[in-house]
Amino acid sequence: MSLEKLLRDRIVEKTFPDKNLALKTLKLASRDLKAAKDALKNENYDWSLAIAYNAMLQAGRSLMFLKGYRPYSQYKHVAVVQFVHEVFGKEITDRIVNVFNRMRKKRHRVVYEEPEIVSNDEAENAIKFAEEFVNNVSKIVE
Repeated sequence: MSLEKLLRDRIVEKTFPDKNLALKTLKLASRDLKAAKDALKNENYDWSLAIAYNAMLQAGRSLMFLKGYRPYSQYKHVAVVQFVHEVFGKEITDRIVNVFNRMRKKRHRVVYEEPEIVSNDEAENAIKFAEEFVNNVSKIVE
């Protein structure tokens, strides 16, 4: 899906680029990474994955704000994933964007459907990928 299609389908909308908001949102991503690690130490694996995903979500939103976009539709999480894929696919590897989308789906299951389905290894991997994603976004935003 192209950026033009995301705009046309009202998944994202154009706004003014806002580097300050991008930096503030990126700071939230860092906060969430720390919280995900704390949850992992306390063996709260579902919560650790959910927070690691939220770190990725905040980092993705940071990219949107930097470029002058924001989620528009009811599918705000999907909008962020699709935007990152379209606009930053070459700068942030497809592998990481695909993991971001898989974590989005898993987080949904954990929060709304099936608690206690995340293993220690899965939570550790979620944090690892979230750190990589946030670090890549930091290089772009800062």
